[in-house]
Amino acid sequence: MTDFAQRRFKCLAAVALASLLAGCATSGQGPSGKEDLKTVSDQTSAQKRAEIRLQLAIGYFEQGNYPIALDEVKKAISADPQGANGYSLRAIIYMRMGEKELANDNFLQALKLAPNDPDLNNNYGSFLCQNERIKDSFKHFDTALASRNYRSPASAMNNAGNCALKIKNLDLAEKYLLPALKLAPDVPETNIGLAKVYYARRDYPRASFFIAQLHKVAKLDSLSPDVLWLAVRVMHKMGDQGLEQGFATQLRRHHADSPEYAAYQRGAFDE
Repeated sequence: MTDFAQRRFKCLAAVALASLLAGCATSGQGPSGKEDLKTVSDQTSAQKRAEIRLQLAIGYFEQGNYPIALDEVKKAISADPQGANGYSLRAIIYMRMGEKELANDNFLQALKLAPNDPDLNNNYGSFLCQNERIKDSFKHFDTALASRNYRSPASAMNNAGNCALKIKNLDLAEKYLLPALKLAPDVPETNIGLAKVYYARRDYPRASFFIAQLHKVAKLDSLSPDVLWLAVRVMHKMGDQGLEQGFATQLRRHHADSPEYAAYQRGAFDE
C-alpha cells in the first residue's frame, strides 16, 4: 500500500463518524408524502449513547489502541443495534488489524442496515479493491457516487480510478479521475493516478503535466518509491534532466533500499 493509500485508510474512521450525523432515518411526513430526513434532535437517548461510544472508539482507534476501540464499538452496537455506523467502524478497525473476514462481515452487516449510504459504500469498495475483489468494488463506488447527498464524491472517484489502474483499465481510470480533478484539483492521488494513465498510454506531455502538478501540491519526502520512480521516468522521457534528478534524489534519500531505486541505478527506464 502506498503512503497516500495509508493516509486515506486512516481517514476512514473519521468518515464513519461523520456519516453518523447524516442518518437516513426519517422523522415525519411532509405535504408531498415524503418523509423528512432525521436530524440530530430526532436521536433517541440510545442513539446518542451510541454516538458518544463511537466518538470514544475513534479516539482510541487513532491512538492505535484497537482492543479498547473495539470494546467501545461493542457498547455502541449494544446501545443501537440498528445503527450501521457501529458495524462500519468496527469493520475499519478490523481492516487495520488485518482481520479481513471480520472486516468483511461487519461491512456486510452495515450495508444491510444502510445499503445506499455513500460513505459506507466508498469504504467497502476500497476494502474490496485492497483485497483483490476489484470487479466487485465498482458497484459500491458507483452507489456512493449516485447519492445526491454525498459530501465527498472526489474520494470515491479517486478510489475507483486507482482501483481501475490496478487492473490496467486506463479508460475506466480516466473516467473516474478526470471528474475528481475538477472537484478537487489539488489532491495528490488524483494527479498521481492521471500521471499513471497517460504514462501507460505513452502520452508523456500529459503525464508530465500531472507530475508537475504533483510537485506543487505534495511534499516530495512523503511520496512512495513507486510514485517517485514514475516521476523520474516521466521526466526522463521528457528530457527534463533537472526534475528527473530532483525526483531521483528524493528516491535515493528516502528509499535507497527500494526496488525502484535499484531500477533507477541500472537505468531500467523502460522495464
